[in-house]
Amino acid sequence: MNKYVKIWIIVSILLVVAVISDYLATQSFPWPQTSIFEPRQFPVDGSTMVTRYYSYAGDLELFYKFKTILSSINATILVFLCATYVDMYRKIKSEFTIGLILFSLTLLLYALTSNPLLQWLFGYQAFGLGPFAMLPDMFTSLALAVLMYLTMK
Repeated sequence: MNKYVKIWIIVSILLVVAVISDYLATQSFPWPQTSIFEPRQFPVDGSTMVTRYYSYAGDLELFYKFKTILSSINATILVFLCATYVDMYRKIKSEFTIGLILFSLTLLLYALTSNPLLQWLFGYQAFGLGPFAMLPDMFTSLALAVLMYLTMK
């Protein structure tokens, strides 16, 4: 397959993943019975749980939406990288490619577990981190873009 066709297919798939993860991040589902980014209660003084709900609408709706999209894109890139490294290992049987496979699998686990959609499915909800919610994923995306560029070269 032509190198440029492969790159366009990967970019197209990444765009589809971004749109799907954006859609999933903004929808409410029947299980659990809450929206992924709804306001929740938290202790005020550390000893008692207050039943008032505090909304972090600007924080959650923007930063966690970007975090969801970035971690989904990262996971998709890592699946492509891992498949490429497995194919490379079949051809050259190098120990270095085994290291690259393990490296990409480890980063894939990071991308999956840091995705707010997965955390929400297990009943956890994050809030209050502001831009620090998405900065690690943004840096990971940059590193993966460089790694993908070098792999395709």
